[in-house]
Amino acid sequence: MTGATVTGIILAGGQSSRMGFNKAFATFGGERLIDHATGIFRKLFNQTIIVTLAPLDYLDIDATVVTDIFPGAAALGGIYTGLFHAKEEKSFVLSCDMPFIQESFISYMIEASSRYDIVVPRRPDGLQPLHAIYSRRQLHSIERNIKAGNLKITSFYGSSNIRIIPPDIIDTFDSEGLMFMNINNRDDLVRSGGLPPVDRRGRNGASTPQR
Repeated sequence: MTGATVTGIILAGGQSSRMGFNKAFATFGGERLIDHATGIFRKLFNQTIIVTLAPLDYLDIDATVVTDIFPGAAALGGIYTGLFHAKEEKSFVLSCDMPFIQESFISYMIEASSRYDIVVPRRPDGLQPLHAIYSRRQLHSIERNIKAGNLKITSFYGSSNIRIIPPDIIDTFDSEGLMFMNINNRDDLVRSGGLPPVDRRGRNGASTPQR
């Protein structure tokens, strides 16, 4: 198993106010996003953690399911929670709404992480902090920023030993530029060829958005 010394963390959040349903259960190629991600994670990691506001939604998934230690701290709080529960020193962190992740590129990142606290890809439009590797050594810095109300993910990068993977290397894995695409709204879902989850009455999408 590649990356047996790295934990896999999926930030799954919960109901999306912009989409009216949990993005983790949107379907691509007949497979839910969360199942696609955990399927790849099982090949790479001994431990998979799902950080979510709705833990009961994931009872059918073979993973450690945890809820935020710092509620309301957005994705940075999810990273903190995942690292806190991780068995390994380093973890690969992924947002659940990326349908085009690649096992080979994640493996490359793991191999590149041995001497670094953070490994993060950089596209021309910026860093990809929700497709990155983090060390548990960052827990104190992340907690300090959360308590100060600074929830920007990259806010703790400055004090870290960081490896940035440049666009030319990324392009060798992702020539079409799709790997970091995420689903922010229903238009993104349709453009990428996905479908909303089917509710218990057999209709696409959630019937009543959670508040």
